[in-house]
Amino acid sequence: MEPAVSLAVCALLFLLWIRVKGLEFVLIHQRWVFVCLFLLPLSLIFDIYYYVRAWVVFRLNSAPRLHGQRVRDIQKQVREWKEQGSKTFMCTGRPGWLTVSLRVGKYKKTHKNIMINLMDILEVDTKKQIVRVEPLVTMGQVTALLTSIGWTLPVLPELDDLTVGGLIMGTGIESSSHKYGLFQHICTAYELVLADGSFVRCTPSENSDLFYAVPWSCGTLGFLVAAEIRIIPAKKYIKLRFEPVRGLEAICDKFKHESQKQENHFVEGLLYSLDEAVIMTGVMTDEVEPSKLNSIGNYYKPWFFKHVENYLKTNREGLEYIPLRHYYHRHTRSIFWELQDIIPFGNNPIFRYLFGWMVPPKISLLKLTQGETLRKLYEQHHVVQDMLVPMKCMMQALHTFHNDIHVYPIWLCPFILPSQPGLVHPKGDETELYVDIGAYGEPRVKHFEARSCMRQLEKFVRSVHGFQMLYADCYMNREEFWEMFDGSLYHKLREQLNCQDAFPEVYDKICKAARH
Repeated sequence: MEPAVSLAVCALLFLLWIRVKGLEFVLIHQRWVFVCLFLLPLSLIFDIYYYVRAWVVFRLNSAPRLHGQRVRDIQKQVREWKEQGSKTFMCTGRPGWLTVSLRVGKYKKTHKNIMINLMDILEVDTKKQIVRVEPLVTMGQVTALLTSIGWTLPVLPELDDLTVGGLIMGTGIESSSHKYGLFQHICTAYELVLADGSFVRCTPSENSDLFYAVPWSCGTLGFLVAAEIRIIPAKKYIKLRFEPVRGLEAICDKFKHESQKQENHFVEGLLYSLDEAVIMTGVMTDEVEPSKLNSIGNYYKPWFFKHVENYLKTNREGLEYIPLRHYYHRHTRSIFWELQDIIPFGNNPIFRYLFGWMVPPKISLLKLTQGETLRKLYEQHHVVQDMLVPMKCMMQALHTFHNDIHVYPIWLCPFILPSQPGLVHPKGDETELYVDIGAYGEPRVKHFEARSCMRQLEKFVRSVHGFQMLYADCYMNREEFWEMFDGSLYHKLREQLNCQDAFPEVYDKICKAARH
């Protein structure tokens, strides 16, 4: 009873403080107080509700029975839009603050919102090695179910709240992508409702143009209503090796070498400065050395990136066995390293033991409560970007990141990019090894100005035939955007499917130059 009374008193004092200082002042200058007292408990309630709901729905097997009716309801909404004269573009009715992207989708206020309540796992077929899911299924749902029955996705992107729809219509990557490619490359079928309200299923052999055009299209070719994704047998643990490397040339050589070794199931790098990194390689295993078992996902454990940094500080190699699901979501508790800017003491052992079980706050709730002033401050003084560049250009790219934005740590994730039709493919006709360079945090470069610095970085990425993940702020003009992405198949499909009057072009939906 006493802890509850103490919490109530703290909440009351906090409300009085807000009354005196003003909500905007508190949200900007003392945001950790608001996050700890309100967003963390609310996030926990959200997680419990959605976990229980997903478990009940799957056990009762109600999702497959209801799926058909839900799709027909979406078709009905689209046809009603047509009957009413197709006066505005369409978009999903999901509120913009619910997405993991930090971008605020203002188009939701002007476009026709089509309600899509599709958030369940429909079927797991272990014989065909396929899982069929609805678009709002999250990676947290997927790992909770599949690992419990001994299966997993070949590419399982990191954060719990990432949705299948977002990972297909945008993109997704994980440290196994050097073997399997991006998230789109493990998908075998998409089901969509098109601009005329018709239903279509596409695969590499059936409606193949649409199949290859959907990834990265950001919902501008149709509404995704289901996807079939490959699954593979899972093992209980990841045997993970940590190797500190110094010197940029040595880091790039080591990272490329490990990324080319197919016996490595997982490859990842954390760059702590331009010439200091830890390269991690892992394999799945059912065997474990008890003395080296590290359940890194437990709430009281150090944040993963801080744990990894210890190997660099002590200049020693390491070997650990990490439970599979803990490994998949190793960066979730600290939102990579973004949470240290929101809760500066979040990795303190006392905080972890007392409140770590509520971490992290939902990204969607952070967006909802940030306010316009804080949003603009983040936009001008904070970077969240993933740039995909050929592995052969990695050293040049890291120098460019260092000079243009100077953000550390930097996430390094290799991936294979097959030569397939669509918006994103290698320059030549052959599969090529790329690296995702992820920069998340406050730029330390002098006189940082978001627009000019990011345009400079985008120009470099275009020059090496790289790509920018579209969840992030994009400053390119239309000509530059279509120089980076191959729009030939995309524009052909938009014309064939009569999308011009139904959905905005992907550039107009995501680029800042088009939205302002």
